[in-house]
Amino acid sequence: MSETTPTPLPLAELVRQVRKSREYRKLTDAIPYTRYMGIGVENLAGEMLCRMAYSPKLIGNSILQALHGGTLGALLESAAIFELLLQTDTERVPKVISLTVDFLRSGKPQDTFAKALITRQGRRVANVRVEAWQDDRTRPIASAHALFLLAEP
Repeated sequence: MSETTPTPLPLAELVRQVRKSREYRKLTDAIPYTRYMGIGVENLAGEMLCRMAYSPKLIGNSILQALHGGTLGALLESAAIFELLLQTDTERVPKVISLTVDFLRSGKPQDTFAKALITRQGRRVANVRVEAWQDDRTRPIASAHALFLLAEP
């Protein structure tokens, strides 16, 4: 007799459960890309933040030991999506319309944090601002502005 893998919950149901339980890891673990990148959602001091755990695979410049810009972009986009999924009543994964990233300084080989803020939300579209930092939140290493489609017309 072989073991069967449990059928994964539909995303909408998983998101509803995580909104209630605040067990964010259930959501981030359900997404292969965030698992691979080491991106998770945490509640730190009553605030929902994303953390990208450092791993050598995230380095883009081995001479400087600086994080690859694409990894920072992935963290910023993920933070925005998780903010929309967990703080709004959207039932679908928001689709990126545009994402503009500003790289402000090199990311060191250590954990990186990000916080997203929904600056405007309509019925179909949302604007989100995100900042990423390492040691000092007042000195971000990257920021982004994103526009998301929340629902199909």
